[in-house]
Amino acid sequence: MSQNDVIYSAIIEGDRDAAVAEVQAELERGVSPQLILDESLVPAMDRVSELFDANEYFVPELMIAARAMQGCMAILDPHLKRSGIKKAGRVVLGTVVGDMHDIGKNLVGSMLEGGGFEVIDLGVNVAPETFLEKAREMEGTIIGLSALLTTTMPAMRRVVELRDSLGLQSSHRVIIGGAPVTQEYANEINADGYSETASGAVALARRLMAG
Repeated sequence: MSQNDVIYSAIIEGDRDAAVAEVQAELERGVSPQLILDESLVPAMDRVSELFDANEYFVPELMIAARAMQGCMAILDPHLKRSGIKKAGRVVLGTVVGDMHDIGKNLVGSMLEGGGFEVIDLGVNVAPETFLEKAREMEGTIIGLSALLTTTMPAMRRVVELRDSLGLQSSHRVIIGGAPVTQEYANEINADGYSETASGAVALARRLMAG
């Protein structure tokens, strides 16, 4: 184990500047970007998730930790891509058509990145066709759908129906979340998973990739 305690603590405490500076310093020391990700960043975000699940952290703490993580990934990503290092998986993420809310989506995206996933964030008000077009670029891509308004939840069903009509049920899983969304609704529309929390979304994505 080659965990960098400075990076680990800075992410947990949400100290973006300290985390970014130490990541840069590690790269300059010749430490591999994959090692920094696997040994320091991912464990730190896993710890943040544990603290959230234990009600010791709340959404503001999650957000500042995620911001610190995003700063580090902005530095690491070019190095990871040049090295051809494979990530934990790929997730196409967005808020469904008709819905302009993005706080929850952004938090899930940051947590997924912290969990080692490549995240393609399509933003808000995303049409079903756009989700599928982007997801089909790579086999095994997970499609993550967010909604805050009950009136936009039917768009989630349309994404699942479009995926199924294209015969992509086994290669592209759909996960959903958002304040009005429930496991019952996920079952109703034949989504492959639902998570109530951002940290839960990471665990769900890992299970789907493993399965």
